[in-house]
Amino acid sequence: MTRGSPTSLWRPYTQMKLAAPPLEAVATHGTRIRLADGRELVDGVASWWTAVHGYNHPHIAEAVSRQLSAMPHVMFGGLSHAPAESLAKRLAALLPGDLDHVFFSDSGSVAVEVALKMAAQYWLNRGIAGRTKVLAFRGGYHGDTMGAMSVCDPEEGMHRRFGAWLPEQIFCDLSRTEAEIRSLDATLAHHRDVLAAVIVEPLVQGAGGMRMHPPEVLATIDRLAKRHGIPLIADEIFTGFGRTGSLFACEQAGIVPDIVCLSKALTGGTMTLAATVARTEIFSAFWSDDPAAALMHGPTFMANPLACAAANASLDLFEREPRLAQAQAIGERLADGLADLHGRPGIADIRVLGAIGCVQFDHAPDLATLKERLLARGVWVRPFGDILYLTPALTIDAADLDRLIEAVVQAACDELAPGDG
Repeated sequence: MTRGSPTSLWRPYTQMKLAAPPLEAVATHGTRIRLADGRELVDGVASWWTAVHGYNHPHIAEAVSRQLSAMPHVMFGGLSHAPAESLAKRLAALLPGDLDHVFFSDSGSVAVEVALKMAAQYWLNRGIAGRTKVLAFRGGYHGDTMGAMSVCDPEEGMHRRFGAWLPEQIFCDLSRTEAEIRSLDATLAHHRDVLAAVIVEPLVQGAGGMRMHPPEVLATIDRLAKRHGIPLIADEIFTGFGRTGSLFACEQAGIVPDIVCLSKALTGGTMTLAATVARTEIFSAFWSDDPAAALMHGPTFMANPLACAAANASLDLFEREPRLAQAQAIGERLADGLADLHGRPGIADIRVLGAIGCVQFDHAPDLATLKERLLARGVWVRPFGDILYLTPALTIDAADLDRLIEAVVQAACDELAPGDG
């Protein structure tokens, strides 16, 4: 297929008329992707941050195979099954505090939609009307569905063209400085009677540019939300399951959000599944003799047994294998290897947190050229905006990690070379 040729497949985030043909993947193993043309690439982004245990982990594959032979799917309306029951109990036990009530769906965007719906109906079920807004943070990203888009960054985000369609929300800067803290406090006070919730990506605004903030910022947001009696939603879709060095990012701030959204690495990158988990106080507003107080949401493939089996197997691996120690070791190597770029003209920042490494340019590079340079070095890395980042599998070996770091450093240097890029 040549550039601009028609196709039956409509690809994500892509101008189809201008796009070059995608690479055809035929197999995966460990931290490698094999292409139809025989090339093998080291995956530096774990398939959009999902494959934390690497590809084709035998324990997950075996669990899915067993479940497939027994019961691949059954509707969750009026029925239940052991994989979902077990997974819900295990997630509740792992999450901090009384985050005990698990609602399953099938994508991160939908998990956010459910969280927003929970927050809005929480107030309605308590007999309080008018609390229909959400306070979100500039630079944030929470998904591609309509409600989720409304709490993404309204100016810099990929969804700004939909502004006229979306619910109008309230936005603040992350509270890093005393002035920003006072501004957030004042905004919460001013809008308290219309706010249903506050939503934040804890520690890292992922798709907004891998923007990182220390645990103290998250703790301040939690403290101010509690001061004004507004539920806090932690979007841990990217940060959950070891990516930041702790199982969940909110642990590093010592907070218990009112609602947590999980997806991506939940199944170890094998199939789609998401969860929205609420504290007991939120759930209690739905526990009623009034049928109208029920949460009226139910994805067709909610709590899919295959996906729940994969997620249970993934949690087994977090229990049996040293994933958090691996994340810490990856972070140390990323910090050391990317340090070669510190202070170079054209580099705005180098950031590392857990198993996340980010190089930010002071200009938006030619992304197509940058991707080709990375492919030429045998790695699969997807730069966007003004950043080049790595989020490898937590199981990546030292040789493949060094290959990724070397490729990123060299590609960045080529981008910044005089007369090039």
